[in-house]
Amino acid sequence: MKKLLMTASLAFFALTGAAQAEGKLSIYHWFEYIPQELLDKFAKEYDVEVTMDTYDSNESLLASLKAGKLGSYDVAVPGDYMVKILNNEGMLDTFEPSELSNFGNIEDQWADVSFDPGRKSSIPYQWGSTSFSVNRDVFSGPIDSLAIVFDPPEELKGKINVLDTSGETLTLASLYLGIPQCTPDKAQLKALNALVQGAKQHWASFGSDIAKDVLVSGDAAVGMIWSGFSAKARSEGANIEYAFPKEGYIVWMDNVVLLKDAPNRENALKFMNFLLEPENAAAVTNYAQYTAGVKGVAPFLEPAVANSPESNPPAGQKGVFVEACPQEVQVLYDAIWTNLKK
Repeated sequence: MKKLLMTASLAFFALTGAAQAEGKLSIYHWFEYIPQELLDKFAKEYDVEVTMDTYDSNESLLASLKAGKLGSYDVAVPGDYMVKILNNEGMLDTFEPSELSNFGNIEDQWADVSFDPGRKSSIPYQWGSTSFSVNRDVFSGPIDSLAIVFDPPEELKGKINVLDTSGETLTLASLYLGIPQCTPDKAQLKALNALVQGAKQHWASFGSDIAKDVLVSGDAAVGMIWSGFSAKARSEGANIEYAFPKEGYIVWMDNVVLLKDAPNRENALKFMNFLLEPENAAAVTNYAQYTAGVKGVAPFLEPAVANSPESNPPAGQKGVFVEACPQEVQVLYDAIWTNLKK
């Protein structure tokens, strides 16, 4: 199995007559998750030079910051559980709500969250789900179970792409087994390891940055995928259906965090405040096809995005957040993942 990484560097410069922009902003972000036009708009509005590097998983973000990148970036966009981990690692700065004039635009359900109580270090960016999509030209059977990924029918074996992220992949495997996340129970961990090791022979690839493309190209008939990526694959012509399995699926909230030792703290706060404007939050949603955590976006949404089946799960389906495990338990999951990737 080969891990495909995409690390891109993009620079956007304010189109002004000034010889030098008033300041800079350095962003560390997921790939394909913000429209260039929105970055250009911010750069022009605030006369700021914006640079952005990308990563393909929460774990890659953490590893990069630990390896010495902390202090190089002003903001990053981690998932919910990773916000808690970064905070526990001392990698986040704090701000007061009064420093963001649009703080009140945060939707009530996202204003006080367990991974950042009171929103002291983060604002909501977009939220969605993680499950899998199936090519209906290849498989017409039921897709209401995670067995499609972990114990697939014969016609799907060898045609499955799995996200290259341990948090989500092992959480979905745990849901399939019906065991708790972050379990320290040796028998349950042994069963989890056996499940993914047994399923690995049926997987064609591990790939997060290729998750959409392999479904569009037909290189994969099944893809573990984020809801917005599935919607984008459909819009690009893939005859796929996104599943909400009976065992459960992952719900997540990505967040813009203020990083410790941010070299351009004031511009970071300007950018966070900018993203809390309903029109700007909607621009991200229309591009990425997830859901904003900001009030007032509805009038700015494209109908196809607002009515996307990926964003509207059936009533009664169970969505869970990925948990941040205690360190003594996380090392056990890291061992399972490392062994799986060999």
